[in-house]
Amino acid sequence: MKEGLSLQEMAAEITRQNELKEDYLVDTRNLKMETCGNQVYLHMYDNGTEPVEPLEVGTIAHRQFGTHLNIPASYYDKMLSEYPDLLTQNVNAWLERTPSTRMLRTMGGTARAFLSRRYKRIDNMEVATAVLPILSEIKGARFESCQITESRMYMKIVNERLTAEVSPGDIVQSGIIISNSETGMGAVNIQPLVYRLVCKNGMIVNDARTRRNHVGRANEADENFMLYSEQTLAADDKAFMLKIQDTVKAVVEETRFSQVVGLMQAAKGAAMNTHDIPGIVRLTSRDFKITESESTGVLQHLIEGKDLTLYGLSNAITRYSQDVESYDRATELESIGYNVLSMPANQWKRINQAAA
Repeated sequence: MKEGLSLQEMAAEITRQNELKEDYLVDTRNLKMETCGNQVYLHMYDNGTEPVEPLEVGTIAHRQFGTHLNIPASYYDKMLSEYPDLLTQNVNAWLERTPSTRMLRTMGGTARAFLSRRYKRIDNMEVATAVLPILSEIKGARFESCQITESRMYMKIVNERLTAEVSPGDIVQSGIIISNSETGMGAVNIQPLVYRLVCKNGMIVNDARTRRNHVGRANEADENFMLYSEQTLAADDKAFMLKIQDTVKAVVEETRFSQVVGLMQAAKGAAMNTHDIPGIVRLTSRDFKITESESTGVLQHLIEGKDLTLYGLSNAITRYSQDVESYDRATELESIGYNVLSMPANQWKRINQAAA
């Protein structure tokens, strides 16, 4: 599992970010992009005045502007890097020509998300407040890795009291991953994970989850466009937070963990066609959207692990996740490792035969 923040560091970062956030509902005709040097800034106007200082535009917000205005991503990126004045002309023209009310999420002078007015804010502080008291009551719970990236918050917790042996000496522990995005990059997710002690791999179980999409009733703007944080959650949000707490309690229960361990043991017996090991890795990578460079790293860990089975292949993927720079991508690879482990028998047979 990729190393991240400690629980204390994550709590401090959530608090710091929470104090810097400001959200606005704004008519797109009151937004204007302009360049200063090679930097693009976003201006927000209210009757000819600017209620806030010009904002830098984050990577995610840029992508969301392009998506909303139907500007192809490759063309948007080319203008941004090579001809930013042309980008601002395009964006400003379409913001004016196709007006709508949008939610602009900002933090510390940067526009970090450009979202529908129906976007339902479920922030990291709310999720952490709901789950941390429950996690503190689980005996043996250990925060193995936490992180807050530009797109998501992650908490990965291992339960040291719930362990099993896949094969002699190969010990795994039950765990849970809780993730959330404040910028429209994903729902609130609560998923089981399995932690393998021998190489500190984490594998996220994708077919058992609780999630809440960030969509709700249309938001209304307050003065100066600002959406002030509610003093209390709406009734449906309270209900969801209670569901989060119930799920956190249940997701590390023994029955589900035993099922995943059984799947691992079965995969341990699913032998690999050793006539073309690189071919097996290449075909698996194609099926599960692992890049060519990542595939090379997976192959290296597979050979070093000396376990030429489906179980060994899935572990090579989760082991490689520790090598990638991006915490977001590392977490995706932890999910892909489980998808490979649980692939249908006919798919594994096809990959084995194709590599013969």
